Amino acid sequence: MELAISFIGTAGAVPTPSRGLSATLVQRGGDRFLVDCGEGTQRQLIRAAVGITQIQRILLTHYHADHFFGLFGMFKTWQLWGRTEPVEIYGPRGLTEMMDMFRRLIGKTDFSQQWREVSPGQTLDFEGYQIQAIATEHRIASCGYLFVENPRPGQFSPERASALGIPAGPMFGTLQHGQTVVTPEGKEVRPDDVMGPSRGGRRIVITGDTRPCQAVVEAARGADVLIHEATFLGDDKERAQETSHSTAAEAAAVARAAGVRLLALTHLSFRHSSREVLAEARGAFEPCVLPNDFDRIVVPFPEKGMPYLVKHGAQEDPAGLSPEASAAPPARSDARRR
Repeated sequence: MELAISFIGTAGAVPTPSRGLSATLVQRGGDRFLVDCGEGTQRQLIRAAVGITQIQRILLTHYHADHFFGLFGMFKTWQLWGRTEPVEIYGPRGLTEMMDMFRRLIGKTDFSQQWREVSPGQTLDFEGYQIQAIATEHRIASCGYLFVENPRPGQFSPERASALGIPAGPMFGTLQHGQTVVTPEGKEVRPDDVMGPSRGGRRIVITGDTRPCQAVVEAARGADVLIHEATFLGDDKERAQETSHSTAAEAAAVARAAGVRLLALTHLSFRHSSREVLAEARGAFEPCVLPNDFDRIVVPFPEKGMPYLVKHGAQEDPAGLSPEASAAPPARSDARRR
Protein backbone atom coordinates (compact mmCIF):
# COMPACT_ATOMS: atom_id res chain seq x y z
CA MET A 1 0.00 0.00 0.00
CA GLU A 2 1.40 3.38 -0.98
CA LEU A 3 2.47 5.71 1.82
CA ALA A 4 3.52 9.22 0.84
CA ILE A 5 4.02 12.62 2.44
CA SER A 6 3.14 15.72 0.40
CA PHE A 7 4.59 19.05 1.52
CA ILE A 8 1.81 21.58 1.01
CA GLY A 9 3.34 24.50 2.93
CA THR A 10 6.91 24.62 4.23
CA ALA A 11 7.46 28.25 5.33
CA GLY A 12 7.89 29.50 8.86
CA ALA A 13 5.64 32.17 10.35
CA VAL A 14 5.76 34.31 7.18
CA PRO A 15 4.96 32.96 3.69
CA THR A 16 7.33 33.64 0.82
CA PRO A 17 6.74 33.72 -2.95
CA SER A 18 7.76 30.06 -3.13
CA ARG A 19 6.66 28.68 0.25
CA GLY A 20 3.20 28.60 1.80
CA LEU A 21 2.38 28.33 5.48
CA SER A 22 2.53 25.07 7.40
CA ALA A 23 0.60 22.13 6.00
CA THR A 24 1.68 18.52 5.44
CA LEU A 25 -0.51 15.85 3.83
CA VAL A 26 0.00 12.15 4.60
CA GLN A 27 -1.61 9.66 2.23
CA ARG A 28 -1.89 5.95 2.93
CA GLY A 29 -3.92 4.22 0.27
CA GLY A 30 -7.26 6.02 0.26
CA ASP A 31 -6.71 7.68 3.66
CA ARG A 32 -5.63 11.31 3.74
CA PHE A 33 -4.87 13.37 6.82
CA LEU A 34 -3.52 16.89 7.00
CA VAL A 35 -1.13 18.02 9.73
CA ASP A 36 -1.62 21.76 10.29
CA CYS A 37 -3.51 24.08 7.99
CA GLY A 38 -1.87 27.47 7.55
CA GLU A 39 -3.58 30.32 5.73
CA GLY A 40 -4.04 29.55 2.03
CA THR A 41 -3.78 25.79 2.42
CA GLN A 42 -6.92 25.17 0.39
CA ARG A 43 -5.39 26.90 -2.65
CA GLN A 44 -2.14 24.98 -2.20
CA LEU A 45 -4.07 21.72 -2.12
CA ILE A 46 -5.95 22.63 -5.30
CA ARG A 47 -2.64 23.37 -7.02
CA ALA A 48 -1.26 20.08 -5.73
CA ALA A 49 -4.11 18.03 -7.20
CA VAL A 50 -4.00 15.56 -4.32
CA GLY A 51 -7.74 15.39 -3.64
CA ILE A 52 -8.72 18.29 -1.37
CA THR A 53 -12.23 16.94 -0.82
CA GLN A 54 -10.90 13.52 0.16
CA ILE A 55 -9.16 14.70 3.34
CA GLN A 56 -10.81 12.88 6.24
CA ARG A 57 -9.04 14.45 9.21
CA ILE A 58 -6.92 17.43 10.20
CA LEU A 59 -4.40 17.26 13.05
CA LEU A 60 -3.25 20.56 14.52
CA THR A 61 0.05 20.82 16.36
CA HIS A 62 -0.72 24.15 18.12
CA TYR A 63 -2.71 27.35 17.73
CA HIS A 64 -0.32 29.92 16.38
CA ALA A 65 -1.95 31.58 13.38
CA ASP A 66 0.44 30.21 10.75
CA HIS A 67 -0.63 26.67 11.66
CA PHE A 68 -4.43 26.87 11.72
CA PHE A 69 -5.83 30.03 10.06
CA GLY A 70 -6.30 28.04 6.85
CA LEU A 71 -9.16 26.12 8.46
CA PHE A 72 -11.56 28.97 7.77
CA GLY A 73 -10.91 29.01 4.03
CA MET A 74 -10.78 25.22 3.85
CA PHE A 75 -14.17 24.75 5.46
CA LYS A 76 -15.74 27.48 3.36
CA THR A 77 -14.36 25.92 0.19
CA TRP A 78 -15.68 22.51 1.20
CA GLN A 79 -19.11 23.99 1.91
CA LEU A 80 -19.30 25.84 -1.42
CA TRP A 81 -18.18 22.72 -3.28
CA GLY A 82 -20.91 20.66 -1.65
CA ARG A 83 -18.97 18.43 0.71
CA THR A 84 -21.17 16.06 2.71
CA GLU A 85 -18.56 13.64 4.13
CA PRO A 86 -17.70 14.23 7.81
CA VAL A 87 -14.35 15.64 8.86
CA GLU A 88 -12.41 15.06 12.09
CA ILE A 89 -10.24 17.75 13.69
CA TYR A 90 -7.72 16.88 16.40
CA GLY A 91 -5.46 19.15 18.42
CA PRO A 92 -3.89 19.79 21.82
CA ARG A 93 -5.49 21.57 24.78
CA GLY A 94 -7.53 24.58 23.69
CA LEU A 95 -9.24 22.97 20.70
CA THR A 96 -12.70 23.09 22.27
CA GLU A 97 -12.40 26.82 22.90
CA MET A 98 -11.23 27.38 19.34
CA MET A 99 -14.09 25.26 18.01
CA ASP A 100 -16.67 27.57 19.55
CA MET A 101 -15.06 30.61 17.93
CA PHE A 102 -14.67 28.80 14.64
CA ARG A 103 -18.32 27.79 14.42
CA ARG A 104 -19.47 31.35 15.04
CA LEU A 105 -17.27 32.61 12.21
CA ILE A 106 -17.84 29.88 9.63
CA GLY A 107 -21.54 29.25 10.22
CA LYS A 108 -23.47 26.08 9.44
CA THR A 109 -21.98 23.41 7.21
CA ASP A 110 -23.62 20.51 5.41
CA PHE A 111 -20.88 18.16 6.59
CA SER A 112 -20.52 17.08 10.18
CA GLN A 113 -17.45 17.94 12.24
CA GLN A 114 -15.87 16.01 15.09
CA TRP A 115 -13.54 18.12 17.25
CA ARG A 116 -11.38 16.20 19.71
CA GLU A 117 -8.63 17.39 22.04
CA VAL A 118 -5.69 15.03 22.44
CA SER A 119 -2.92 14.80 25.02
CA PRO A 120 0.65 13.52 24.59
CA GLY A 121 0.65 9.74 24.77
CA GLN A 122 -2.92 9.44 23.55
CA THR A 123 -3.41 7.08 20.61
CA LEU A 124 -6.02 7.30 17.86
CA ASP A 125 -6.85 3.99 16.19
CA PHE A 126 -7.69 3.74 12.50
CA GLU A 127 -7.91 0.85 10.07
CA GLY A 128 -4.40 -0.49 9.64
CA TYR A 129 -2.57 2.22 11.57
CA GLN A 130 -2.46 4.44 14.64
CA ILE A 131 -1.69 8.10 15.22
CA GLN A 132 -0.20 9.00 18.59
CA ALA A 133 0.09 12.52 19.99
CA ILE A 134 3.63 13.18 21.24
CA ALA A 135 4.95 15.84 23.60
CA THR A 136 6.78 18.80 22.08
CA GLU A 137 8.26 21.96 23.61
CA HIS A 138 6.82 25.23 22.33
CA ARG A 139 5.59 28.48 23.85
CA ILE A 140 1.96 27.34 24.04
CA ALA A 141 0.17 24.00 24.34
CA SER A 142 1.47 21.85 21.51
CA CYS A 143 2.00 18.31 20.32
CA GLY A 144 3.52 16.41 17.44
CA TYR A 145 2.22 13.24 15.86
CA LEU A 146 3.59 9.73 15.38
CA PHE A 147 2.03 7.73 12.56
CA VAL A 148 2.66 3.99 12.82
CA GLU A 149 1.20 1.14 10.82
CA ASN A 150 0.03 -2.07 12.45
CA PRO A 151 2.49 -4.99 12.30
CA ARG A 152 2.44 -6.98 9.07
CA PRO A 153 2.45 -10.76 8.68
CA GLY A 154 5.83 -12.36 8.13
CA GLN A 155 7.21 -13.35 4.74
CA PHE A 156 5.42 -16.33 3.18
CA SER A 157 7.67 -19.24 2.15
CA PRO A 158 6.26 -21.11 -0.86
CA GLU A 159 9.15 -23.58 -0.60
CA ARG A 160 8.20 -24.48 2.96
CA ALA A 161 4.54 -24.76 2.01
CA SER A 162 5.32 -27.10 -0.88
CA ALA A 163 7.52 -29.23 1.36
CA LEU A 164 4.57 -29.63 3.73
CA GLY A 165 2.39 -30.88 0.89
CA ILE A 166 0.46 -27.70 0.05
CA PRO A 167 -0.20 -27.47 -3.70
CA ALA A 168 0.47 -24.10 -5.31
CA GLY A 169 -2.77 -22.16 -5.70
CA PRO A 170 -5.57 -20.84 -3.48
CA MET A 171 -4.26 -22.55 -0.34
CA PHE A 172 -1.17 -20.33 -0.47
CA GLY A 173 -3.39 -17.27 -0.21
CA THR A 174 -5.43 -18.81 2.59
CA LEU A 175 -2.31 -19.35 4.67
CA GLN A 176 -1.08 -15.80 3.97
CA HIS A 177 -4.40 -14.48 5.28
CA GLY A 178 -3.86 -16.26 8.58
CA GLN A 179 -6.07 -19.31 8.11
CA THR A 180 -5.19 -22.98 8.61
CA VAL A 181 -5.49 -25.36 5.65
CA VAL A 182 -5.59 -29.13 5.23
CA THR A 183 -3.41 -30.81 2.60
CA PRO A 184 -4.87 -33.36 0.13
CA GLU A 185 -3.29 -36.01 2.37
CA GLY A 186 -5.26 -34.69 5.36
CA LYS A 187 -2.39 -32.95 7.14
CA GLU A 188 -3.21 -29.71 8.91
CA VAL A 189 -0.88 -26.78 8.16
CA ARG A 190 -1.01 -23.56 10.16
CA PRO A 191 0.13 -20.09 8.99
CA ASP A 192 2.97 -20.19 11.53
CA ASP A 193 4.35 -23.24 9.72
CA VAL A 194 4.99 -21.29 6.51
CA MET A 195 5.27 -17.63 7.58
CA GLY A 196 8.32 -15.82 8.91
CA PRO A 197 8.25 -13.52 11.96
CA SER A 198 5.89 -10.55 11.83
CA ARG A 199 7.27 -7.30 10.40
CA GLY A 200 6.80 -3.83 11.80
CA GLY A 201 4.82 -1.17 9.98
CA ARG A 202 6.18 2.11 8.67
CA ARG A 203 6.64 5.04 11.06
CA ILE A 204 6.49 8.79 10.44
CA VAL A 205 6.93 11.57 13.01
CA ILE A 206 5.82 15.17 12.38
CA THR A 207 6.89 17.57 15.12
CA GLY A 208 5.26 20.92 14.38
CA ASP A 209 7.03 23.82 16.11
CA THR A 210 9.31 22.67 18.93
CA ARG A 211 12.62 22.88 20.68
CA PRO A 212 14.67 19.69 20.32
CA CYS A 213 13.40 17.40 23.07
CA GLN A 214 13.77 13.85 24.35
CA ALA A 215 10.08 13.07 23.82
CA VAL A 216 10.54 13.50 20.07
CA VAL A 217 13.71 11.40 20.12
CA GLU A 218 11.85 8.55 21.84
CA ALA A 219 8.84 8.76 19.52
CA ALA A 220 11.06 8.84 16.43
CA ARG A 221 13.33 5.90 17.32
CA GLY A 222 13.82 3.88 14.16
CA ALA A 223 11.25 5.95 12.26
CA ASP A 224 11.28 5.85 8.48
CA VAL A 225 10.83 9.63 8.27
CA LEU A 226 11.17 12.41 10.82
CA ILE A 227 9.73 15.77 9.72
CA HIS A 228 11.30 18.31 12.06
CA GLU A 229 11.14 22.08 12.05
CA ALA A 230 14.39 23.96 11.32
CA THR A 231 13.49 27.61 11.68
CA PHE A 232 16.97 28.91 12.48
CA LEU A 233 20.66 28.34 11.80
CA GLY A 234 23.23 27.78 14.51
CA ASP A 235 24.24 31.46 14.53
CA ASP A 236 20.72 32.23 15.80
CA LYS A 237 20.66 29.53 18.48
CA GLU A 238 19.79 32.02 21.23
CA ARG A 239 16.87 33.31 19.18
CA ALA A 240 15.73 29.72 18.63
CA GLN A 241 15.74 29.15 22.38
CA GLU A 242 13.85 32.39 23.07
CA THR A 243 11.10 31.52 20.58
CA SER A 244 10.98 27.76 21.31
CA HIS A 245 12.13 26.74 17.86
CA SER A 246 15.01 24.59 16.58
CA THR A 247 18.07 25.16 14.49
CA ALA A 248 18.90 22.90 11.55
CA ALA A 249 21.78 21.37 13.52
CA GLU A 250 19.50 20.67 16.48
CA ALA A 251 16.95 18.96 14.25
CA ALA A 252 19.76 16.84 12.81
CA ALA A 253 20.93 15.93 16.31
CA VAL A 254 17.43 14.70 17.16
CA ALA A 255 17.37 12.58 13.98
CA ARG A 256 20.81 11.13 14.76
CA ALA A 257 19.87 10.29 18.35
CA ALA A 258 16.64 8.62 17.19
CA GLY A 259 18.31 6.65 14.40
CA VAL A 260 15.74 7.65 11.78
CA ARG A 261 16.11 6.60 8.15
CA LEU A 262 15.42 10.04 6.67
CA LEU A 263 15.14 13.56 8.11
CA ALA A 264 12.99 16.16 6.32
CA LEU A 265 13.39 19.79 7.37
CA THR A 266 10.50 22.22 7.24
CA HIS A 267 9.18 25.51 8.70
CA LEU A 268 11.90 27.47 6.92
CA SER A 269 12.53 31.12 7.77
CA PHE A 270 12.84 33.66 4.96
CA ARG A 271 16.06 34.80 6.69
CA HIS A 272 18.01 31.71 5.61
CA SER A 273 18.60 30.07 2.26
CA SER A 274 17.65 26.44 1.75
CA ARG A 275 21.27 25.66 0.88
CA GLU A 276 22.53 27.01 4.21
CA VAL A 277 19.91 25.14 6.22
CA LEU A 278 20.53 21.85 4.44
CA ALA A 279 24.31 22.18 4.71
CA GLU A 280 24.13 22.77 8.46
CA ALA A 281 21.86 19.78 9.03
CA ARG A 282 23.90 17.44 6.86
CA GLY A 283 26.96 18.36 8.85
CA ALA A 284 25.41 16.36 11.70
CA PHE A 285 23.13 13.92 9.88
CA GLU A 286 23.67 13.01 6.25
CA PRO A 287 20.36 11.34 5.24
CA CYS A 288 18.52 14.66 5.19
CA VAL A 289 16.34 16.49 2.66
CA LEU A 290 14.79 19.93 2.57
CA PRO A 291 11.51 19.74 0.63
CA ASN A 292 9.98 22.63 -1.27
CA ASP A 293 6.24 23.14 -1.51
CA PHE A 294 4.67 20.36 -3.64
CA ASP A 295 7.56 17.94 -3.15
CA ARG A 296 6.66 14.47 -1.95
CA ILE A 297 8.42 11.79 0.07
CA VAL A 298 7.52 8.22 -0.84
CA VAL A 299 7.91 5.75 2.03
CA PRO A 300 8.35 2.13 0.85
CA PHE A 301 8.28 -0.80 3.21
CA PRO A 302 11.78 -1.14 4.73
CA GLU A 303 12.58 -4.27 2.74
CA LYS A 304 11.75 -2.38 -0.47
CA GLY A 305 14.25 0.43 0.02
CA MET A 306 14.81 3.83 1.59
CA PRO A 307 12.29 6.69 1.68
CA TYR A 308 13.00 9.10 -1.18
CA LEU A 309 12.12 12.62 -2.23
CA VAL A 310 10.25 13.29 -5.47
CA LYS A 311 10.57 16.89 -6.63
CA HIS A 312 7.15 18.35 -7.50
CA GLY A 313 5.74 14.89 -6.75
CA ALA A 314 2.66 16.29 -5.01
CA GLN A 315 1.58 17.88 -8.28
CA GLU A 316 1.37 14.50 -9.94
CA ASP A 317 -2.00 12.84 -9.41
CA PRO A 318 -1.28 9.56 -7.53
CA ALA A 319 -4.51 7.98 -8.74
CA GLY A 320 -3.57 8.49 -12.38
CA LEU A 321 -6.29 11.07 -12.87
CA SER A 322 -5.99 14.35 -14.70
CA PRO A 323 -5.90 17.51 -12.54
CA GLU A 324 -9.43 18.27 -13.71
CA ALA A 325 -10.65 14.87 -12.58
CA SER A 326 -9.02 15.07 -9.17
CA ALA A 327 -10.14 18.62 -8.38
CA ALA A 328 -13.27 19.34 -6.40
CA PRO A 329 -16.57 20.12 -8.15
CA PRO A 330 -17.36 23.72 -9.11
CA ALA A 331 -18.78 26.15 -6.58
CA ARG A 332 -22.51 26.18 -6.02
CA SER A 333 -24.43 28.76 -7.96
CA ASP A 334 -27.18 29.52 -5.46
CA ALA A 335 -26.48 32.70 -3.48
CA ARG A 336 -27.94 31.24 -0.27
CA ARG A 337 -24.94 28.95 0.09
CA ARG A 338 -22.50 31.85 -0.13
